[in-house]
Amino acid sequence: MPTTPEIEELLRAGLSNTAIGRQLHCDRHRVADIRRDLGIPNIPAQPFSLEEKWRARTRPVAIGHLEWTGERQSTSGTPVMRHSGKWYTAAAIAFRIRHGRDPQGQARAECGHHQCVAPDHVDDTVTRTKTREQLRYLTGHGERRPYCVHGHDQAVEGLYEADGRAYCGACKREQSQKSKTTAQHTPEGTHQ
Repeated sequence: MPTTPEIEELLRAGLSNTAIGRQLHCDRHRVADIRRDLGIPNIPAQPFSLEEKWRARTRPVAIGHLEWTGERQSTSGTPVMRHSGKWYTAAAIAFRIRHGRDPQGQARAECGHHQCVAPDHVDDTVTRTKTREQLRYLTGHGERRPYCVHGHDQAVEGLYEADGRAYCGACKREQSQKSKTTAQHTPEGTHQ
């Protein structure tokens, strides 16, 4: 446990309670109590913009890719960041940096590098769909049908694979639900 003189030295050097807590591996509340006892004023918060805070939590990896070094969502591992009381995904901020607007739908990288947050690699649902539709035309597949074989309107439910192949989102959801139901009713999927 760090001594009061060690903490006092860093307080007088101008470090924040949090920075001292990290550096000395101690509770920042203890640092705050010592700061108050010594009459040393708190350090004003550093007002980073959303983009500045995001940049401080990225690092370049393979050529052109950026890796997230900040927080991750506990269950999915999705790169996230809190700013001004709101949570953002790192990919959503990357999209905003490149396009100057918030993403519509899910923002994610299409470059193949796991959870890359390079702004040039991140697209939102709308942009990704347009790019995949263009790829469909470029690869000679032409226009998709207006309705799938089960009658779902493809103007609403139509989606594209990364290679431009069209598929029906409603059919895919229904198939996924059937698979889950089947798994629950088989001996391997039985819950005990």
